[in-house]
Amino acid sequence: MPKVRRSKKPPPDGWELIEPTIEELDAKMREHETEPHEGKRKVEALWPIFKIHHQKSRYLYDLYYKRKAITKELYEYCIREKIADANLIAKWKKDGYERLCCLRCIQVRDTNFGTNCICRVPRNKLDKIQIVECIHCGCRGCSG
Repeated sequence: MPKVRRSKKPPPDGWELIEPTIEELDAKMREHETEPHEGKRKVEALWPIFKIHHQKSRYLYDLYYKRKAITKELYEYCIREKIADANLIAKWKKDGYERLCCLRCIQVRDTNFGTNCICRVPRNKLDKIQIVECIHCGCRGCSG
């Protein structure tokens, strides 16, 4: 798979600090995209891709909002170039969604009964022996 095209505008200062991690995650993403999916359910083949997408977005979120290690210009560049998911990061800033795994888990139109995904239910409300696994992204519990 070809590399993701970046804009012709050069990246802002500080890009060289995060570039190795972003490139490593991109390589993992390409590896999982080409991985054979025989023996897996149709949705299970996408779970590693969702996980890596979450990792990239969480990495940039932590660098900018938690550790204050990157500049606003670099953060906005990453959002503009679609390196991180702006909508997912916007949800992480809201109370109750700090550990959200993906946006599909809170979309009620994707479920049979018009509710959130099972991974959004707190673990203390579920049976102890019940194994929770999101059908959308493979999450095992992202409620706060």
